[in-house]
Amino acid sequence: MALATDKEILRLVNLPGPRLTKILQISVILIFFIFKNFKSSFIKLSKFSLLFVCLLVYDCLPAMITKTIFSLAASIIKFIIFYLFFLNAYADTVNKKYEPYEKGILALMYHRFEENKYPSTNIKINIFQKHLDIIKENNFSFLNPKNFELEFNNVSREKKILLTIDDAFSSFYLNAWPILKRDKIPFILFVSTESVGKNGYMNWNEIIEISKEDFVFIGNHSHSHEYLVKYEFKKFREDIIKSINIFKENLGYNSKFFSYPFGEYSLKQKKYITENFDYAFGQHSGVIDLNKDKYELPRFPINEKYGDLERFKFLINLLPIQYKNIIPEEKFLLKSNNPPDLIIEFFNNQLYINKINCFSNEGGEWKASKLIYEKNRIKVIFSEKFLPRRGRINCSMQDKDGWRWFGTQFTLN
Repeated sequence: MALATDKEILRLVNLPGPRLTKILQISVILIFFIFKNFKSSFIKLSKFSLLFVCLLVYDCLPAMITKTIFSLAASIIKFIIFYLFFLNAYADTVNKKYEPYEKGILALMYHRFEENKYPSTNIKINIFQKHLDIIKENNFSFLNPKNFELEFNNVSREKKILLTIDDAFSSFYLNAWPILKRDKIPFILFVSTESVGKNGYMNWNEIIEISKEDFVFIGNHSHSHEYLVKYEFKKFREDIIKSINIFKENLGYNSKFFSYPFGEYSLKQKKYITENFDYAFGQHSGVIDLNKDKYELPRFPINEKYGDLERFKFLINLLPIQYKNIIPEEKFLLKSNNPPDLIIEFFNNQLYINKINCFSNEGGEWKASKLIYEKNRIKVIFSEKFLPRRGRINCSMQDKDGWRWFGTQFTLN
């Protein structure tokens, strides 16, 4: 977007000496301000403001360079551009710091309701109602997805619960929707566009109906809901583009929320998702905090096996285990990197990391993982390979505030 016409830029370039001097003075003051405030708080400039400054300067740059008289100012401004882009590129990393009062956002994932022949993805409606009652009895607030960005980017001093429902089965519309509508409980419904209108799934009229409510958000769940990690990248991209186009055709917009089918993705696929969505959810367990990767957000899967009331009471009280980084970033394993060399990096002032214990399903059964505790990080040593399709690691610890939890998931070829 042009911020000035070419004639206006040329007039700027041909300014007489005094005006040029004024511009140079402003440039020097700007540089002084940058270095005077060179600390992490400066990095917290919004991406919008960084982009605005970069566009403003870059738009004027070509004409400036063409004039020798302006070469010094152009050099200074080019430095500023690269500096600001550097800040923007690393803002997410630099801003990370341990927040001891972070209570987190706990996301729950449901699928079917009262479809008892599918126990691995089903929840009985009377149990679902009891889940909602338990949340209320614990005085936890349900997070409206429209406030997700605000809550995610700030310290959550009070626990929030986010409901998510995958696949848009008809059983949700018939059995769970009347309860959520009556109590105005917010949620995200993730829709795979290919299945809409088919037997057992909601149709677009029903989806549009519920989307009109202020407390309902519709999320994108791909088009085909296939094992997308098996797709060639071109086919994967076409699947996502098709779902986006169908969203725009039926809802008038593409969602800012995405949910990976089966919680599976490669690093290349994840990076493509970052170009089209603001947030993406997996199917690994854990509590969301402001240091979590916003394209690898955890959720606790709830079904008949993992939805019993005692377990539910335990998990909704879980707190996040914050960490700085997980290595490797690539969560798609080949024979050559199975098992992975897993390293969890923590913050300098983070306490009790030596109290963390991890369990994994390496070798096809859950067992305690061998951990090597180093300064501010843990190496997880796997003795066996993960078996198809998914390798999972869950870690927990107990401190003075209660139990903390996080998990991650690898997908196998």
